[in-house]
Amino acid sequence: MTGLVFLFLVCNACHSKNKYDQWSQYKGSDDNIQYSSLTEIDTSNVSTLAIAWEYHTGDADTISHSQIQCNPIIVNGLLFGTSPKMKLFAIDAETGAEKWQFNPFDSIYNSGKLSSLNSCRGVTYWSDGNNDGRLFYTAGSYLWCISSETGKPINAFGDGGKIDLHVGLGDDVKDQFVTATSPGTIYKDLIVMGSRVNEGHQAAPGHIRAFDVRTGKMKWIFRTIPQPGETGYESWK
Repeated sequence: MTGLVFLFLVCNACHSKNKYDQWSQYKGSDDNIQYSSLTEIDTSNVSTLAIAWEYHTGDADTISHSQIQCNPIIVNGLLFGTSPKMKLFAIDAETGAEKWQFNPFDSIYNSGKLSSLNSCRGVTYWSDGNNDGRLFYTAGSYLWCISSETGKPINAFGDGGKIDLHVGLGDDVKDQFVTATSPGTIYKDLIVMGSRVNEGHQAAPGHIRAFDVRTGKMKWIFRTIPQPGETGYESWK
């Protein structure tokens, strides 16, 4: 029982540091509990809410039943989200006016190379505390790093603003399906990425990797199925 009480106290201490009054991270906060402490809207006035503005991405497709799964974030008055066709957009959270839109499948960024669509549940924001604000999100098999101010790729990150999520998984899976539907997690100057892969035979491994937010270089990898010499390998013999 003592251990349980200690754990409870530690968790409460961690949670108390978060005021839950912003929405600059996926699902609102580090712990992803989708909670806001704001009190302006409550049970007494929620029925009087009215539409303030609407934003149309232009990607609606009634044939393929397009959808938006993105949980937007708001940073410095701008709302960042993604469209059904994986376009990243920034709009004024107060007026709904579009500031910029980035299309990752534009040939200027892909040199004609085809990329597959995927669902995107959110984006990740990182800032150096000064003027360098960056957005990270996945489109196809690429993790993109986009300037939150201009909507342009950060060329110093990876290959012209993107890294291939096949990196570190082995040459034998370079043509396998690899993407990420959920956004990465920021830890200091790293973005930690999970992935979505096929569930059948010979699918790419779902290793967890951390990349430098400035350069895109892989800093470490956690193999979900250990390799020789790694902890737990003997259990997979």
